[in-house]
Amino acid sequence: MRRTTFFFLAAFIACSSQQTIAPDSAEPFILVLGTAQDAGYPQAGCRKAECVRARTNPSLQRFVASIAIVDPRSGERWIIDATPDFPQQLALLDRLAPARSNRDVTAIFLTHAHIGHYTGLVHFGREVMGSKRVPVFVMPRMDHFLRNNGPWQQLVELENISLQPLADGQPVRLNERLAITPILVPHRDEYSETVGFVVTGPSRSVLYLPDIDKWERWTSIDAILSTVDDALLDGTFYADGELPGRSMSEIPHPFIVESLQRFAQQNAFTRAKIHFIHLNHTNPALDPASEARRNIERAGHRVAEQGARVPL
Repeated sequence: MRRTTFFFLAAFIACSSQQTIAPDSAEPFILVLGTAQDAGYPQAGCRKAECVRARTNPSLQRFVASIAIVDPRSGERWIIDATPDFPQQLALLDRLAPARSNRDVTAIFLTHAHIGHYTGLVHFGREVMGSKRVPVFVMPRMDHFLRNNGPWQQLVELENISLQPLADGQPVRLNERLAITPILVPHRDEYSETVGFVVTGPSRSVLYLPDIDKWERWTSIDAILSTVDDALLDGTFYADGELPGRSMSEIPHPFIVESLQRFAQQNAFTRAKIHFIHLNHTNPALDPASEARRNIERAGHRVAEQGARVPL
């Protein structure tokens, strides 16, 4: 990240207390709508014993990584990433934070053009919801991709969605209490840029960063961690070797074991901010009873939980 961009973010984000917010509070919060990698859990074609158990036990299943920003006072609800699990996630959102307006979603913010992060937009089309000009906030290459490739361009042409511009490090004011700032990060950018988001509320701020390449390719993480109260970070793979027969160098997410080592130098307060999200179906940390999960917790971190609230 450019130094000037971070300076602006640091000034913009207010540090705050670690207090939780009661479910009936009027204070805004983030609701975790999913914690799995782009294909969900269990993943199609997976015949591992863990996937087989998850298919027969809905309590083990996890939707694709996504979060909602909820303001109970205004009734507004924003979603970061429209995933393949969008119908179920909208139902989860309705159950845990019911809408108080005629619009199901106030707006969508997209991180990038990998299948788990934008393909749920199809549900806004005339074959499903037939939505009217739902704001979808995108970076420039993502805008070009959606306008020039079907079926997404039809959503634009029929005005089911209305593309809105984002710029690296430039906050978007959601309402008088909330703002969101995109942060450009390195990733496999075949079709679009990749961004994480800092969500800023009246008391707290949260970094949402489900996809990034190795930490050494982006040196801003420590500085950002120092300014936010919680961070939902890429935890796609626990360790090397999870994909037999494939070179994991082609998908260079930071392994969780690398992140544990990377953040070990931080103090306990900072380490406690980190929640891993976007877990692949091969990731042993999906299992709360696993040694991988215990290692994460011993290091002072956590794994994000579907349905959890993070106060703002």
